[in-house]
Amino acid sequence: MIRLEAVSHRYGDRAVLRDVDLSLGEDRIGVVGANGSGKSTLARLLNGLVVPSAGRVVVDGLDTDRDGARVRRKVAFVFSDPDAQIVMPTVAEDVAFSLRRHGLTRAEVTERVANTLGRYGLAGHADHPAHLLSSGQKQLLALAAVLVTEPEILVCDEPTTLLDLRNSRQVADLLAGLPQRVVLVTHDLELLRGWQRVLVMDEGRVVADGPAEQSIAHYRELMSVSRTC
Repeated sequence: MIRLEAVSHRYGDRAVLRDVDLSLGEDRIGVVGANGSGKSTLARLLNGLVVPSAGRVVVDGLDTDRDGARVRRKVAFVFSDPDAQIVMPTVAEDVAFSLRRHGLTRAEVTERVANTLGRYGLAGHADHPAHLLSSGQKQLLALAAVLVTEPEILVCDEPTTLLDLRNSRQVADLLAGLPQRVVLVTHDLELLRGWQRVLVMDEGRVVADGPAEQSIAHYRELMSVSRTC
């Protein structure tokens, strides 16, 4: 369970989240909102990439401010731009890099990397330069590099933004089939069809919270009103 307790966050004088109280326990949670609504800050709070200016975020009893490293073992994060996450020269080396602090033997790392690359369609690219992959392959690599650590929760901040339709659907299908709990920030409302819970963010607050169809309808109405104002 992830709990946000009276959470607010500011960047300098600008408030981006205001008094957010949430308990997040569902397997599939979406987050939508206009640019600047606070949804990406909310996502980063969930694994301690950002800590609250006020209030606290707790993951299975761990405070993200005090226990950040332990929280990030449980909660992995995927950015919209995979180049921000790719740090090693080759595909296999990049996935292996994620395991450097997991106390595994070299043989165990090799086996887990091979299994992960196979699972996500990258087995034939193990020795390829990571930054020369296609956009879709890079996003699969970014996902593989966090999933190889076997986190309990995966937070994705607009992971299909830079992808074409075919690769977007591939990533969406992958996320839908994961055993991990997934929190997905996205502008692509189709990705959230049938999801258990969707949060709608507006001006730093959660203004709707319910099943996908209900929340998405609220969001469409909100955006329609915003465009006419």
